[in-house]
Amino acid sequence: MFDFSNILSLPVLVFLPLVFGIIILMPFFPNNDILIRRFAKGCIIFHFIYALLFWIFYNNGFISLYAPDWIKTLGISFGFAMDELALVFTLLTTIVFTLAGIASKLHIRHGQRYYYALLLFFETTILGIFNASDIFTFFLFWELELIPAYFLIAYWGEGGNAKKSAMKFILYTFLGSLFMLSGLILLHYFNFLATNTLNGQIGLYNLDKVSPELQVLISVLLLIGFGVKLPIVPIHTWLPDAHTDAATPISMILAGILLKTGAYAIIRFNLQTLPEGFKYIAPVLAVFALINIIYTALVAYAQTDIKRIVAYSSISNMGLILLGICSMNIIGLSGAVFHSVAHGLITAGLFAVCGIVLLRCRERNINKLGGIAAKMPRLFGFATVIILASIGLPSLAGFVGEVISITGALASELNDYTKFTALFALPVLILSSCYMLKFLHKGFFGEEGECKPAADIANHEFVILVSIVVLLFILGCFPASILDIIQNISVTNGAVVW
Repeated sequence: MFDFSNILSLPVLVFLPLVFGIIILMPFFPNNDILIRRFAKGCIIFHFIYALLFWIFYNNGFISLYAPDWIKTLGISFGFAMDELALVFTLLTTIVFTLAGIASKLHIRHGQRYYYALLLFFETTILGIFNASDIFTFFLFWELELIPAYFLIAYWGEGGNAKKSAMKFILYTFLGSLFMLSGLILLHYFNFLATNTLNGQIGLYNLDKVSPELQVLISVLLLIGFGVKLPIVPIHTWLPDAHTDAATPISMILAGILLKTGAYAIIRFNLQTLPEGFKYIAPVLAVFALINIIYTALVAYAQTDIKRIVAYSSISNMGLILLGICSMNIIGLSGAVFHSVAHGLITAGLFAVCGIVLLRCRERNINKLGGIAAKMPRLFGFATVIILASIGLPSLAGFVGEVISITGALASELNDYTKFTALFALPVLILSSCYMLKFLHKGFFGEEGECKPAADIANHEFVILVSIVVLLFILGCFPASILDIIQNISVTNGAVVW
């Protein structure tokens, strides 16, 4: 029998979308929009199947280090590694990019050659972040991700302020990266003092010569950079604009994947590498998580633009993920990672629904919508399930992540502040029901608004929504498919050290 594990390579996994994107840009590739779209979609689906093989044949991790002599002389290593945590986020990335690629059919009407090439480049940069084995590789892909993200938001946006929103996103991320780079340099420097080597492997730093006070300083510097991407209030204001003005497929990626790079980085660096420093700031960070949950939920309820409602709901849910991380125990971590996956699928579905409404109605103001359920019953059915998953209905994935994250925070042994924030967050979660049910009620029920759609969802839109709904049910009914892998992180390979 053929051994599929022999064809699994992390560099291939990371750079395959880049290769496909370069092929699309080659002069010999036909300048035919339909052919370009079908080729790109086929490449994205093929890449998803390849990533799925890593999940099927995963066994104690993958590693691929590549460091030419000229890089070694600079004290830099370059390579990739995959453990259980990276595996989960990698598969989520390929799923959301596949759905976004399919959704692009009706949303992208111009510059398709460059759009799909940039979309594939974007996927490579995100996969590079999740599978980086050292800080140089991590930081390189963290910054490279800004290039395709800017152009995809600015030149294929749906709002009149797309370029302004893209620039705002770049400036926020770049300024945050300056603080993050300072923290990474300090981390690397103190590791050199302790080991007299220039090893930059993530999770293998020797911090014997770093006092708790210095660990706190480094952890705060890193958090500023990671907090922009998460995002954490008050450095969140780029997100509603970028999500609202971006094209629907890009909004699916920004909310479903890009925000998760911030959560992933906090787990990798603050929690795994700097646990002694992180435990001092985790209680304070838990308060910020609670502010994320409450403040943005209230703002979401006040919105009239359906895309802004979903955008602010994303910030609120990321607060819940942050709360799970701040618990600093395996229960909270499991909840945070599981909810990252659930939220990635839910927001991808919600933005897909918003995009379909926009295509059919040419309107995003919820006060001008209404009566859609009678005219688009299939869209209404899928939207209802996804919205119920968002508010945490049992048997759907959103419920599992919320419960485990809060349970982990309640079980935190740091101090009473973290437990207090969890106790307060539990009843506050009802706010998510308010703005999501408002979305469902005003948009799909009530008096008939200005939206008079001529047709229900198309076949490719059906594929997107049914895929998301099926995954939400599977993860909601069988959460062990994710939780068992996360549990192994601390039990078998010590990827997270408390």
